[in-house]
Amino acid sequence: MAPDDLFDEQPEQQHQPHAGDHAVRQQPLATRMRPRNLSEFVGQTHILGPGQLLRRAIEADRIQSLIFFGPPGTGKTSLAQIIASHTRSKFVRLSGVESNVSELRQVLATAANRLRNTGQPTILFIDEIHRFNKAQQDVLLPDVENGIVRLIGATTHNPFFFVNAPLVSRSQIFELHPLSEDEIMTLLRRALTDTERGLGHMNIKADEAALRHLAKLSDGDARKALNALEIAALTTAPGKDGVIYIDLPTAEQSIQKKAVVYNHDEDGHYDTISAYIKSMRGSDPDAALYWLAKMIHAGEDPRFIARRLMICAAEDVGLADPMALVLATAAQQAAEFVGWPEARIPLAEATIYVATAPKSNSAYLAIDAALADVQESRTLPVPTHLRDAHYKGAEQLGHGVGYEYAHSHPDHFVAQDYLGALRRYYEPTEQGHEKKIKERLQQLRVMLERAKQTGQKPPKPPTKPAK
Repeated sequence: MAPDDLFDEQPEQQHQPHAGDHAVRQQPLATRMRPRNLSEFVGQTHILGPGQLLRRAIEADRIQSLIFFGPPGTGKTSLAQIIASHTRSKFVRLSGVESNVSELRQVLATAANRLRNTGQPTILFIDEIHRFNKAQQDVLLPDVENGIVRLIGATTHNPFFFVNAPLVSRSQIFELHPLSEDEIMTLLRRALTDTERGLGHMNIKADEAALRHLAKLSDGDARKALNALEIAALTTAPGKDGVIYIDLPTAEQSIQKKAVVYNHDEDGHYDTISAYIKSMRGSDPDAALYWLAKMIHAGEDPRFIARRLMICAAEDVGLADPMALVLATAAQQAAEFVGWPEARIPLAEATIYVATAPKSNSAYLAIDAALADVQESRTLPVPTHLRDAHYKGAEQLGHGVGYEYAHSHPDHFVAQDYLGALRRYYEPTEQGHEKKIKERLQQLRVMLERAKQTGQKPPKPPTKPAK
């Protein structure tokens, strides 16, 4: 055994299947149809198109540490295997689910020994790298930084949240997108005609509508689409002419109900609620209803949806239509009371109302401006005439002396200094109801600011009576 082979793994064989290979035929169609080179790879043109960075790096064998992240079935593992076939490095594959620190240390020690004795670098592919805990990820850092291994990590989770920051900073991050319907159609047609690895050795005729249905309901997941096609082919009896017909009803049965990509405590959860809020803010009720429906379908907690709905009503509609917050609060109470599935109705009603209401974020901006002033500027003392006067001795301190009770004046308003300084935080818009608020406030502010500028001075507190 050569010195660099100590603890060495057997290299993964790039198995070339053929129609008569029974062992290969036992593999799922999606596994058999993995692309073997860049010319067979479908999708991800934003990183693999002609002239794109990743394609140039692969073709020039200049791969450094990489992390691929994206939904299932978008080609992360396939891309790693293509890199392995193009590189002159040793390719070692580990699983974030199954591997432990001991195994990882053995692989790294072997990689260092191999590089020292033969000069051959190692590509270490870790599937589901987000499953590695902090200790496991920390073990990788020195060898990644020193170039002992070139890491390729694959994950369905956002690496900026689930992978250690030092490891992320030493890697190039590439996001893989769900495949389009047309891209999945390309893969399905290829599988039907490939006699070596696909279903081309079977006499199959698939309707265009059936293939389109599989492509649509796979949600951009090539693995799901190919495996559904295989189920349809293997469970459909040939006709009298010996042909296996895959029509639309067969395709519908094969893929069943689509599973929405939605992780309740991860990216799917936060991305969907973000799209929901931004759709309401953007006054698009149809988009907002779609994201609401996705969350309902995925079994989201109605209280979570209602909380975000209430926040949006206050932040984005605000005083342009004060009823938005009232209706959102009522929807929250109704949803809490009735639960699923009826909770969808009041939540939908409030969603539509908030989305179609006039918008103003003036209250949101006003409170944040006031908070910034409190945090960053000198704290203002409460003017003496506004201080609490409901206790014995307050008058001797001058507290409350000179305060004018607004309800005792015409229009229930009196101009007096309520802050002790000239400040302006609230700037009303002319949207909806807030236009009326702006008109009234403009009149009141003239008198209020005049009172501040003149510096209202309450009478001096009485001297302490002689005993």
